[in-house]
Order: sequence, then C-alpha cells, then structure tokens
Amino acid sequence: MASKVELSREVAARIDEAVAARFGKLIEAQMKTQAEAKAAARPEKRRRRLAIVASKGTLDMAYPPLILASAGAAMGWDVAVFFTFYGLDIINARRNKHLQVAPLGNPAMPVPVPNLIGAIPGMTAMATKMMKSWMKQANMPSVEEMIRICRQSGVQLLACSTTMGVMKVRPQDILPGLDISGAAAFLDFAADADVSLFI
Repeated sequence: MASKVELSREVAARIDEAVAARFGKLIEAQMKTQAEAKAAARPEKRRRRLAIVASKGTLDMAYPPLILASAGAAMGWDVAVFFTFYGLDIINARRNKHLQVAPLGNPAMPVPVPNLIGAIPGMTAMATKMMKSWMKQANMPSVEEMIRICRQSGVQLLACSTTMGVMKVRPQDILPGLDISGAAAFLDFAADADVSLFI
C-alpha cells in the first residue's frame, strides 16, 4: 500500500513539473507576442529633414547653405539645397571658382569700407582675396570642396529649372551629377522638413 502512495506522489510530482513547464512556455510566448505587437504599433522613427533655399551667389553667401547642409547630413538628417537665381552660381561649373565678395554696401565686412572707397575699381577683388585668406587661415574648405563634402554625405543639391532659364544657365553649366529640379519637387521635400531656411 505504501508503494502505491509513493508512486502516486511521484506521478503527481512529474505531472506538476510538466504542467509548470508548459505553463511557463505559454506565458513566455504570450509575453513575446505582446512585445512584438507593441513594437509593431510604435511608429518607425523618421529621419529629421532640412530644406535650404540658396538664392545668393557671392563667396560669403555660398558658405552658409553648404556648412548647414553638411552639418545636417553629418547628424543623419535628410538634406536638400535648392539653388535658385544668383545661388545657381554656387553650382555653376564655370562660375563657382570665381565667386566674389562685394565690399560696397556690406557693413558687416570685418574691415569697414566706406561706400565711396568700395565703389573704386579693384576693391571687390581685394575684398575677395581678403576673405579667401581668412578662410584659408581658418582651415575652411573651398566652395568646391564643400560641395564635394555635401555630395559625399548624401545631400541633395538641386538646381532650380525655372530660374536657370531666367539666368541663362544651361544644363551643361551645372556641375556634373547634380539634379535639375522644379520648385514643386523641392516643395514636396520641404513640406515634411523639420527645419526650412532661406539664404
């Protein structure tokens, strides 16, 4: 009789162990399913987006959009720069090596130049040379190098197709590999931008 009782206890212990293991697996599976459901319900994090309009073609105004674009790309943002009107000079294969700084009417020049002196022939060349010297001393890349950095970082550099016609810029004048785009395409990108800048 005692052996039957012991056998029953042994069987009961095994049954309890099997039930506990099965129950544990069911709980684990349920928790995994709930975790997967929560992960699926959570929206995927969207990359931040920066849209820049570059409308000026002087040396001092070429740097801000390119610096901001390369910085945004380095931070993992989606970045597009839309070059329009005089800003087309920045990506013009013939003109972008000859961008200048006009001292006339530019009160922010580090060395103040009265308008009368700024109007003297040769002053623009002098101001441009001065700025290039400052950039070199500060180890700033050239405009061409900044464009290359932006391209390697995945920045979209877009030439405005509408103002290309106005400014008499031909498609072959634009740096190779850059996109020519209409305002509507850029606005579609800018519509979801976290930051939009007009320079």
